[in-house]
Amino acid sequence: MEQTRLDTGRIRAARRLIDPVFLDTPLYRCEALEPGLGCAVSVKLETANPVRSFKGRGTEVVASLLVGEGAREVVCASAGNLGQALAWSGRGRGLGVRVVASRFATRAKLDRIRALGATLELVDGDHELARERAAEIARYDGIRLVEDSLDIETCEGAATIGLELADAAPSFDAVLIALGGGALATGVGHVLKTMAPGVEVICVQPLGAPAMTRSWRQRRVVTTESADTIADGVAGRFPIPAVLDDLLLVADDAVLVQEASIIAGMRMLHDHAGLVVEPSAALGIAAVLEDRDRFAGRHVATVVCGSNVDVDAYRRWIGAARGKA
Repeated sequence: MEQTRLDTGRIRAARRLIDPVFLDTPLYRCEALEPGLGCAVSVKLETANPVRSFKGRGTEVVASLLVGEGAREVVCASAGNLGQALAWSGRGRGLGVRVVASRFATRAKLDRIRALGATLELVDGDHELARERAAEIARYDGIRLVEDSLDIETCEGAATIGLELADAAPSFDAVLIALGGGALATGVGHVLKTMAPGVEVICVQPLGAPAMTRSWRQRRVVTTESADTIADGVAGRFPIPAVLDDLLLVADDAVLVQEASIIAGMRMLHDHAGLVVEPSAALGIAAVLEDRDRFAGRHVATVVCGSNVDVDAYRRWIGAARGKA
């Protein structure tokens, strides 16, 4: 394999920097999902931790290294999950955390960022505007800007999921990974291509936020004017060139799924697996629902990447999905 920015040795070392509360998350075959999907399904549960998403793995690495360098404060832009994770990792190390988010972000995520002690600034725009504002703060105040997916620590922290999947890889044929900025997909993809190259790495993105998938397909950065999806965690519009370069080396496919399929996937995970998940975490199930023939007779694993969801919206989605069933 051509070289990505990631390094397997550093990824193994990252495990030693990450609080064990984020490591060795459950991976199990969920037979109750299988009649509705027509294939064997294993879930990697990245929601059973204090920040209810995989992001804590990356922020643990970032915060550990920053404190080691003497940093006292850090800033990031977040749709919600990165901000929570960085706040959690910073709080335990005496690192001040500032988070910039859209005021339209999921309220439960914003409330949790505040509860974890971070300073939260809201902008009147989408996540891309929040990224611009966070960069401005970093420049003006001379503090480190943590950029999800661009900062290699976020990718290599997420890649520790790949180490855990690779140990079980002989039991499955493909892994389905939510695709947003790309930290999760490039991290897990790098490890699987290195340690379990026979496993197909399939990235899944909403049709309403297709920038990274279009970029992967065209092998160049493609931006979009807007992002329109309930999967707020993957709703970026401006792919990062270095991350795309990595994705081109590790992803076997990138697919787009409809909103109705995402909602149906959330309902299936609720009804048959007892899991409350945010829309981004249902993308893998949505991909199987939209292309059952592709996965028939195969064993797929999917990373259930987050469960920070607005309860009222979740009830509406699940109720609407059930009403159509």
